[in-house]
Amino acid sequence: MNKNIFYIAIAVIVGLLGGWLLFGSNATTATSTKNLLDMTDSHDHSSEGAEQFWTCSMHPQIMLAEPGDCPICGMDLIPASSGADGLAMNEIKMTENAMALANIQTSIVGSGETSDSENMISLSGKIKMNEEENAIQASYFDGRIERLNVNYKGQEVRKGQLLATIYAPTLVAAQQELITAASVKESQPGLYNAVRNKLKLWKLSENQINSIEESGKVRENFPIYATVSGTVSEKMAAEGDYVKQGQPIVKVSNLNSVWAEFDAYENQISEFKIGQKIKVTTSAYPNKEFDATVSFIDPVLNTQTRTVTVRADLKNNEGIFKPGMFVTGKVANKANNSETPVSIPATAVLWTGERSLVYVKTEKNAPVFEMREVTLGTRMGDNYAITSGLASGDEIVTNGTFTVDAAAQLQGKKSMMNSGEKASEISEMPMDLSENFQRDFKGILPDYLGLKDAFVSSDAAKISATAEQLVTNLKKINLTALNEMAQSHVNTMLKNLQDIIKTSNLVQQRSDFVVLNENIVTVAKNLHGLPQELYIQKCPMAANNKGAQWLSADKIIKNPYYGEAMESCGSVIDSIK
Repeated sequence: MNKNIFYIAIAVIVGLLGGWLLFGSNATTATSTKNLLDMTDSHDHSSEGAEQFWTCSMHPQIMLAEPGDCPICGMDLIPASSGADGLAMNEIKMTENAMALANIQTSIVGSGETSDSENMISLSGKIKMNEEENAIQASYFDGRIERLNVNYKGQEVRKGQLLATIYAPTLVAAQQELITAASVKESQPGLYNAVRNKLKLWKLSENQINSIEESGKVRENFPIYATVSGTVSEKMAAEGDYVKQGQPIVKVSNLNSVWAEFDAYENQISEFKIGQKIKVTTSAYPNKEFDATVSFIDPVLNTQTRTVTVRADLKNNEGIFKPGMFVTGKVANKANNSETPVSIPATAVLWTGERSLVYVKTEKNAPVFEMREVTLGTRMGDNYAITSGLASGDEIVTNGTFTVDAAAQLQGKKSMMNSGEKASEISEMPMDLSENFQRDFKGILPDYLGLKDAFVSSDAAKISATAEQLVTNLKKINLTALNEMAQSHVNTMLKNLQDIIKTSNLVQQRSDFVVLNENIVTVAKNLHGLPQELYIQKCPMAANNKGAQWLSADKIIKNPYYGEAMESCGSVIDSIK
């Protein structure tokens, strides 16, 4: 009995102890947790004042302060990621770790202090022979080259040096005439002088003529002497060749003066003028600079390279410059005055072919960047002058620019490949449309609007039927008075409509509708006196996110490329009154 009471007492004690451990500990933990939460709430204010933004999963450039529908596609907005809090629409924020891994470097730009190299325009070029110093050594009479004393290209010749010996049958007869005329020169001085002058025209010297006359002997071979000093740049005949009077034997170039020809880009042309001084350097003599003077600027632009040839005269008395040698030219930048533009490293610029872009750091103490479009001026060495888009004191990315741009693309922000939303680039080239054509084309617009509504309804059968009606009416229009461009637009419309009719695949029909609209909108822009205003509308997501447009008589968006799936996606970008 006593044992039972003892065991019961122990059980009660254990139960009470377990209950206290279970519930008392939880209460303590709850109290501690509550105190911790209270402490965090009272001390962590990082989220206070940070406004919650809402974005669209399909259009991340949309950032609104309140939830609702996307103004582009009508989809429900979702909360923007916490990492984007406080950032502008096209700003991106990178982590310090990502900055270090990608070796992203920034620098502050300005026009205050620039090095001499930044104030110089650097050009690449080649040494060429000075064509004004070239001379052709030709044969002055018909004959056969018996001996040629010039053996190879690059050989040095001096003025008066024997170049070749020629057998000349015509000179044999002329010598005999001279000998005969010399015997009667007292009685017929006119004949005698005429024979001597004929030999002079063949470049025989007075000494040679006197020698023939005094000896009374006919010479078969005659020498040809160099009339200039220089370097043989081309050997144009060989021993044993028969040559005609005036035929070239060798080409001699005087390399005491050479040309340095440089390629200047289109945007650098204004920096050059005749008589301008250029500093020339070559890798053969890297520590020397040579003075040259601009003597010629090609009036014709090379359309392949978009460059012009700038030629400078260069003295070469010491024979330092060899034709074909690569050289670098530096010219003082004329734009460097009291209002010197901002200069930035070339590594900071992303060039898309149409736009020049840089990334600007928008927060001083945080790695937050935003893309900015700039206008490039003249390139000066490894730097570009910026005529607009940047100001002195801006901090830009100078190394790792592509990495920053890739991060912007991944976040759906404005980047090199994504210029963001902008007005549709509709062809503005005017077309001369006759009154009859305009009247007939206005007549098919109701059929087109019916086709557009069929696409909105996503009814493939109705699309084909409406397209057939539109083809029938479009073929009735007389195209003979139209210019080639307008006829091309109409013919393309007919082809696209026939492609739409051939298939019942709605996706393919909408693909053809994109091209149809490119042409029909272009023609419609050139119509006058429409019975009602037409709105040019665009969906930025159509055609694989390239964007596509259409015409509508109603300002309210009804998207023909997505139908009910995304009927309100799009915006009015223009109108035809």
